[in-house]
Amino acid sequence: MKDINAQIEEAIKTIESTYGCRVLFTMESGSRAWGFASPDSDYDVRGVYVKPLDWYLQLKNDIPDTIEKTFPGDLDISLWDLRKALAHTVKSNPSFLEWLGSPIIYRNSELIDILNTLKPDCFNPVHVAYHYASLFRSAMKAQNEDGSIRIKKLCYALRANLCLNYTMTFQQMPPTLFADTLEQVELSAEEREAIQEVLSRKEHALESDTMTPDSRFEKLLEDQFDSIDSKHLNHRGPSAETFAQLEQLFRACVKGEMFQE
Repeated sequence: MKDINAQIEEAIKTIESTYGCRVLFTMESGSRAWGFASPDSDYDVRGVYVKPLDWYLQLKNDIPDTIEKTFPGDLDISLWDLRKALAHTVKSNPSFLEWLGSPIIYRNSELIDILNTLKPDCFNPVHVAYHYASLFRSAMKAQNEDGSIRIKKLCYALRANLCLNYTMTFQQMPPTLFADTLEQVELSAEEREAIQEVLSRKEHALESDTMTPDSRFEKLLEDQFDSIDSKHLNHRGPSAETFAQLEQLFRACVKGEMFQE
């Protein structure tokens, strides 16, 4: 049986031949990239592709900009067109910025390093803070009336809230790997112990397994959505120089002048 990296590369080559595109890079996202996958976790492969030059010279404006395919072996692949990816870099899209910080790279490219270099100048802490606050609320909707919640959803809620804390404290994009975020945010010893217990249970938990958070989780599971405005985060956008660099990258990739295999 092929290892997972070989399976993913084979799937990417199938996409390239089927859709007539060139996949520039791919990486893992979701729980595997965050560092707390379950035994039954899928492989959530994300990445960026580029089409031939003529594709971008069409008059119609409803050109597809995403390729989504599933493959045997629990492979869920979602790829963004390069123009969409760069536009979302400018918009400080938290999901895409997380992809760029993934510790698990399947198809590497110098473009990842370049975008990570430009990422701080595009980062919008207000946008990212509300993203994580919304993720927290979404995860906590799964809590039952008796206080129990699926372990998976509890991990999602904890991660979202700590990423929110990181964003508001440092006004930087949180690390994709949850352990790195956890290491840098301020927590009590009890809170750290509680989080580690949940993460340990998550390693062996099935999708339906639940637990009831105890008093150690009280502050960890506080809804902070309404407090974001009071933090006076610096709302900024990319400089003209960074925007020009992104445009230059786009043109060079589309023309085949950069990042050829």
